[in-house]
Amino acid sequence: MNEAGFGRTGTRALLEKLTGGEPDEVLELGNLLGGLGRRAFGVLLFLAIPPAFFPGVAAVIAAPATVLVGLHLLLLRQHVWLPRFLAERGPERQLISRFEQRFDRWFQRLERWAKPRWLLLIDHPAATMFTGLMLVLLGILLALPIPFTNALFALLLLPIALGLLERDGRLLLFGWVCGCIAISSFGLLSGELFALVGKIFRL
Repeated sequence: MNEAGFGRTGTRALLEKLTGGEPDEVLELGNLLGGLGRRAFGVLLFLAIPPAFFPGVAAVIAAPATVLVGLHLLLLRQHVWLPRFLAERGPERQLISRFEQRFDRWFQRLERWAKPRWLLLIDHPAATMFTGLMLVLLGILLALPIPFTNALFALLLLPIALGLLERDGRLLLFGWVCGCIAISSFGLLSGELFALVGKIFRL
């Protein structure tokens, strides 16, 4: 797939392409993200959302993918690099299809509302790094065994992913606010997030 392949508005066109095919086919991330440039960050984050609803799969696929996108943005990378074990993995089409069916009504509303705007929040290096840091922390929280939070974190990732895909800074700002609330609330309550981050920075 390339950037021209799903047009200017990425979300619904992307879903249509991802759900067209054999239900059991695994959508390898390496093949999907090639040639998308910076839009690959939004696509990869978007693909991490459906698996995030399932606790076992979230820690194996969704959390590493979210942290990886965050690190790319934090380091101001222009293209996605995937380790081989992740490039050869991905969700099955049927999982994306169920996700589309559940949220199709919301995506239709989003398509009418979302548009490129407040581009400083999308393109400015400081804003990009802030988005990256938030995604790293949300990815860590997603991997932690905090009961009944998978769906919540998955929904928190949605406005950030769609903000990146649609280049909608206002939608991204909404994701920032929700993400900050979740990180401060669950991070403080669990204590594990800040302990883990502290260990990382001491390495």
